[in-house]
Amino acid sequence: MKSAGSSLELYQYDAFLFDLDGTLLDTADDLGAALNSVLRANQIAEVTSEIYRPAASNGAAALLEAGFKELWPSLAQAQLIKQLVDSYAQNIAKYTQCFAGIEPLLISLDHKKIKWGIMTNKPGFLTEPLVAAIPALKNAAVVISGDTLEEAKPSPLPLLHCAKLMDVIPARCLYIGDAERDIQAGKAAGMPTATALWGYIPSDAEALTWKADFNWRSPIDAFNHI
Repeated sequence: MKSAGSSLELYQYDAFLFDLDGTLLDTADDLGAALNSVLRANQIAEVTSEIYRPAASNGAAALLEAGFKELWPSLAQAQLIKQLVDSYAQNIAKYTQCFAGIEPLLISLDHKKIKWGIMTNKPGFLTEPLVAAIPALKNAAVVISGDTLEEAKPSPLPLLHCAKLMDVIPARCLYIGDAERDIQAGKAAGMPTATALWGYIPSDAEALTWKADFNWRSPIDAFNHI
């Protein structure tokens, strides 16, 4: 396991793959706004970013559990998930923006003609309008969602599908994500992996236990690997 700056050796790849929420895009405030709209509708106190941000990469159920806390197991979960998703879909990119350093990284990849793509567990009906709303993502060679195939992360199949579409071998394709399932999927696909420590990780200490090949505190750390 290597951290940024731990070695002078350069690692260069033919393609980069990114998770979306918590890696390329800071979507937490839009997701948090959707969560708080559901909490208000159910006469539950709203929560702050300290509560919803750590859950932002883990799906609607995790967000709702963070908001409803001990009440969550006894509630009509499917109905509340639909309410949250509907609210989020209506305001999908109101506050969302690229994390600092992402845009120059993607521009550099484009200039060097290195392919890059997106593999997210977000469902396609949310992924597609979100990616379309962010100009910096317009050159993605491939965008694969959680429901594009029959399996999603931590299965390696979506990552292998991305590599095939980009015509690169997995061992030369670096996958970057901010959740344990990202690192698990990348390793299972035979790809080198990097943890986006700037994302929605539970803690640095826990993220380091995932044993990614690299642990980066900023997207700028990726420049040594281009």
